[in-house]
Amino acid sequence: MDHGALEELVKRGVESEVLDYKSAMNWNLMSRPARAKIIRHCLAMANTKGGSVVIGVGEDQSGHPSDYQGLSDEEVHSFDPSTVGAFINRYVDPPIDFTIERPEIDGKRYAIFMIRPFKHLPHVCSQNVDNELQQGAFYIRTPDASSRIAYRAIEMQSIIQRALRNQREALGRMLRGILYETRTANDPAAGAGEFAAVMETARLFFNRRRQMPEQPSIQAEFAVIPQSFDAERFTLTEIRNAVERVWNTGNTAEDFLSAGDISEAYFTNVALRSLPEERQKMCQFFKSGLFHFLCTFSDGERNLNMEQIVNFSARMTAFLGGYYTELGLADNLLTLELSCSGTEEWTLDGFRCHIPEIKVSFQRSAADLAAAPEKHTLKLLTEFFERFNVPAELLQKLPAQISRALEV
Repeated sequence: MDHGALEELVKRGVESEVLDYKSAMNWNLMSRPARAKIIRHCLAMANTKGGSVVIGVGEDQSGHPSDYQGLSDEEVHSFDPSTVGAFINRYVDPPIDFTIERPEIDGKRYAIFMIRPFKHLPHVCSQNVDNELQQGAFYIRTPDASSRIAYRAIEMQSIIQRALRNQREALGRMLRGILYETRTANDPAAGAGEFAAVMETARLFFNRRRQMPEQPSIQAEFAVIPQSFDAERFTLTEIRNAVERVWNTGNTAEDFLSAGDISEAYFTNVALRSLPEERQKMCQFFKSGLFHFLCTFSDGERNLNMEQIVNFSARMTAFLGGYYTELGLADNLLTLELSCSGTEEWTLDGFRCHIPEIKVSFQRSAADLAAAPEKHTLKLLTEFFERFNVPAELLQKLPAQISRALEV
């Protein structure tokens, strides 16, 4: 969830079926019964529609949650997702799917439990805790913002019906996956939806974790998409070896992937991921052959520097040509996609963009990228700069600028 949505949760000020507020507290100093109250809310929301528990907002004299106390550094750090998650799920079966966001809003920090509704089986309380939790009970969240045991027949029926519906949907997805596997060999375009789903997941992951700049910003995305989808086309070791071999040939790619980014990159289940500490960019090399890059540009003057973009694009294109060649995909047709959102009223060395989003897409083989990175960088940048209404006489200087960038 992005920063604006988290701020809206903190300031909504009305408890409901999907939202609860708690005063500032330190998880490490809370008693077992006090922690059990949080567990009860998490259990109830997970068994209903999901929801959020905001820590750091107290009640005013009228009983409304509008006292924005915030949390101290010690209190914020006490809500460590790994330790809190492990404790909560000791009292729950099956484990609850939730995350803890710790945003800064108006100079104050908060902890927000983001609880997702159950997918397959409803959650049952597995241990007694004083008067707060009862073993064997199913908790639900009610419209009057109460988290209590489901004791009415209609409430238990609702939980059971939701579980059955979720299982039917899961079965449907499995069957669609089986049908998909039987047609991908004959339909190269069949994987378009799979690649799109992977990229959407990456966007959500990046937007949850990126550091939100205080200045106006543009989010840029660049992807190189193979012609067909095979989730296990390469091993993670093959991916890392290809990245490192291209880097070690002297290809200078510091603008988008530094030596530190490579050394600190880590494996996920499906990709080699680079997510530097400042969290303004994320680069992923997927086992499917997909390359996906996300970054945020920020500037108080809403201006982009043309030389920096030329250097960035030229070196990234050259790097990727070498990367796909190393993977043995030289003859494969690749789709290159560039998109930038939030561009309206930004300038490029003084030339203004009047549209909120820029999209550029074209297809080339990996061999073409490796053999002529200058030509393909020129096509990419010409289309991008045209959206900023850069005059033709300046566009004519691009080939020389690109050549200089690749000589470094």
